Amino acid sequence: MALDPIKSVQGRAVPVPGSDIDTDRIIPARFMKCVTFDGLGDYLFYDARHQEDGTPKDHPLNEERYQGASVFVSGVNFGCGSSREHAPQALYRAGFRAVIAESFAEIFFGNCATLGIPCVTATSEDIATLGAAIEADPQLEVTVDVEKARVFFGDSNFTVHIPDTAQDALVSGRWDPIAELLENADKVDVCLKEMGFASK
Repeated sequence: MALDPIKSVQGRAVPVPGSDIDTDRIIPARFMKCVTFDGLGDYLFYDARHQEDGTPKDHPLNEERYQGASVFVSGVNFGCGSSREHAPQALYRAGFRAVIAESFAEIFFGNCATLGIPCVTATSEDIATLGAAIEADPQLEVTVDVEKARVFFGDSNFTVHIPDTAQDALVSGRWDPIAELLENADKVDVCLKEMGFASK
């Protein structure tokens, strides 16, 4: 059975400006010593958000007005660096269900897609406009329409880009390849037999 289709994501948003925000900033390596991904959301952007003694820094994710946001807005080459899947997991565990940025690192994008997190790209101008609108009204509802490839907020909207393969997978509920394999285990066994391999 297919997973739930992800045709759109709606919620409040938080702008975290910056270029080349890498996976080590998203989730520092020392927090990756875990058996499961549970709790990773607590350490999202930990070093960017905290002083060495643990006291909070001035950071959008620490601001009360952005608490509960589910749409993350950023800049160029978001998610670059190492290919750790803990980075999208930390975003997901912190409650984020979509990311809007100017561009994404390829592996990070793929890891997000298999978690069901739509990552869409927009022009710097559109992101700046959205960021200003969010700053002016943190309660603003932002809709990332995966099916139409558009972002809606207030009386405004703009076109975004998402690769066709990711868009189709999300909209059809076929975004988790492991779930796909498990769902089609019988067909996999048939293929293995036809290829001369022993099935389980």
